[in-house]
Amino acid sequence: MEKMIYSIVFLTNRPEKLHSILTGLKGIAGADLYSVSFSEIAAVVCDINKADLITNQLTAIEYAAVIETLSQQFTLIPMRFGSVMESTEFIKKMVERNYLEIHQNLQKVDNKVEFGLKIFCDSDKLKAELLAKSESGITIPSDPSVELKNSIYKDYVNKKLKEHRLEELLVTYVNLVISEITGQLDRLKTISKIKKMVTPTTIIDGVFLLDKALKDELIQGVGDLQNKFPGLNFILTGPWPPYNFVDFTVK
Repeated sequence: MEKMIYSIVFLTNRPEKLHSILTGLKGIAGADLYSVSFSEIAAVVCDINKADLITNQLTAIEYAAVIETLSQQFTLIPMRFGSVMESTEFIKKMVERNYLEIHQNLQKVDNKVEFGLKIFCDSDKLKAELLAKSESGITIPSDPSVELKNSIYKDYVNKKLKEHRLEELLVTYVNLVISEITGQLDRLKTISKIKKMVTPTTIIDGVFLLDKALKDELIQGVGDLQNKFPGLNFILTGPWPPYNFVDFTVK
């Protein structure tokens, strides 16, 4: 029977603690959980028949719940749902081959948690507000060689210039918000990954890794930013296991 891997755990001399937790915890479809150890690293697994594995929302939630529970007690690397190997011996060899990379990643996320931040807005309303506050208006450049005054292209050019100006204003504003966010994060010594203009309504989508002890300060900082930018909607989620900050490819 194959072995499904939920996470790779940093034991830090606490194998008995892991055993105690796994004894009272169940995997997907009520499967028993156990660990496969190599040095100070252990893979948390369950027995599974891959042909019978059902991929749906329920099993994904059950899988994530195991990782979430373990993350409250241990530093770990979450594994992708469906990570299956043929035997415990194969798992030990995999950990041994990748030991250095695994250890480095575990050290990077040790005693840290991940938060997600999405910032939403009504982009049309925001653009209108930014345009109203802008000191410079939309003007058509004067060029004697182009007679636009009575041209059928005048309205089209005006429209395009206005659209371009609005986009510039929005990008500048989003960069300002990101600068404010990174200012807060730098103070908390976080590692961050931020995407901007993900959709017309999601102007910022970021994930942050920080010390567990600083999570209340992060929450307070995001609250301060919400007050500073009342026209935006800040949605902070977490703490989560470090899904977005593990960087190694299994060999």
